[in-house]
Amino acid sequence: MSSADVQPEQLATTFRWLEFDAYLFDIDGTLLLTRDGVHRKALHTAMREIYGIDTNIEGIPYHGMTDLGILREALARMGVSSDVFEGKLPAALDVVCREVEDNAAKIVPEICPGIPEVLARLHGMGKLLGVASGNLKSVGWHKITAARLNHFFTFGCFSDRSEQRADVFRNAVEEAKRRRGDDATVCFLGDTPSDIAAAHAADAAVIAVSTGIFGHEELGKYHPDANIGSCEELLRSS
Repeated sequence: MSSADVQPEQLATTFRWLEFDAYLFDIDGTLLLTRDGVHRKALHTAMREIYGIDTNIEGIPYHGMTDLGILREALARMGVSSDVFEGKLPAALDVVCREVEDNAAKIVPEICPGIPEVLARLHGMGKLLGVASGNLKSVGWHKITAARLNHFFTFGCFSDRSEQRADVFRNAVEEAKRRRGDDATVCFLGDTPSDIAAAHAADAAVIAVSTGIFGHEELGKYHPDANIGSCEELLRSS
C-alpha cells in the first residue's frame, strides 16, 4: 500500500508530514475557494479591452492552469495567434491585476477545512511557509488577504512570468532553499493533478487534497506522497 492510499489514522506513520523545512501551498482549491467571480471577470475584461474579443473561459479545463495559460487557451480558440497574444500580454496582465485590485472588497473566500489550524501548527513550529500558485501575484495575495491567511506566509511564487506551473513550483523550491539552505526539504500541498506533476518535476514531496474538483481516486492516479480528503486529516494524524 502506498502512502497515497492510506487512511487518515495511518498517515502519521507512513508519511511524516511535519518533518519538512518548508511548505508550499497552492491557493484555489487548496487554501480556499472563491465563487464571487472577481478573478474570472478580470480575465474577461482583459480579453475584451486588450485583444478586442468578448469571450470567457467557459469550457476551458482551467483547474491547475496558470493565468497566462488560461488566457492563451481562451484566446487561441478565438483565433488569436501566439505572436499577437504574447505582444499584448503585458497589457492584458495589467488589466487583470487592475480589475482584481478595484474589486478586491468583493472577494468572498471560503477557507478549506483544516487550513487555518495546519498553517498555525506549522507556523508555530518555525516552518517556512510559502505560496506557489498559477494566479498572478496581485490576484493571489488579494485572495489570501481576503481570507486573512496572509500573515502565515513569508513569500510567494506566481505566474506573472511563468506560464508553466512546473516553473512556478521550481521557482518556489529555489526560493525556499535560498531562505533555508540548499539541504532544506520541501513539501507542496495542492488539489490538482497539475500540482502533483509540478511538485514531482521540482523534486519535492507533495500532499494531494481533494478539496477542489478532483476526487481522491483521481488524484491517487498521479502518485502523490500522501492523498487526503482535506487538511483536517493531517491534524487527526499528528
